[in-house]
Amino acid sequence: MPRMVGRAKRIKVPAELSGFSLAPRHLSLFSYLLFDGPLTVNELAARLEVAPATVSLMVSDLGRQGILDRTPDPADRRRTIVTIAPTHRPAIDTWLARGATAWRTALTPLTPTERTLFIRTLTTYEDALSDEPS
Repeated sequence: MPRMVGRAKRIKVPAELSGFSLAPRHLSLFSYLLFDGPLTVNELAARLEVAPATVSLMVSDLGRQGILDRTPDPADRRRTIVTIAPTHRPAIDTWLARGATAWRTALTPLTPTERTLFIRTLTTYEDALSDEPS
């Protein structure tokens, strides 16, 4: 597991995005926006399991850099909808594609039962990491 995480962290930022202050922590945020579509700051915070203020700071910074677009929610003007700026979407898609392809390569040969076991194992591992030591 540490080796996999280490490799994921070493995935290079695409040349089109190299002039920005991007780091591996941005991958999860970009993944949610790319795969789930536009989200509010609170929705992103819930998915990332961090405080809304943390996401708000990240979104503000990435918005200033022109990587993300923020628009008022037409249903509730107090909320902001966050999307990947169209000019940067292809580069972010390319950045994330390698990981998505790797997951497809690993999971496609598995039966549905094997996939369920794999996901359950990862979830159990994650839960065990978050448990307080006794």
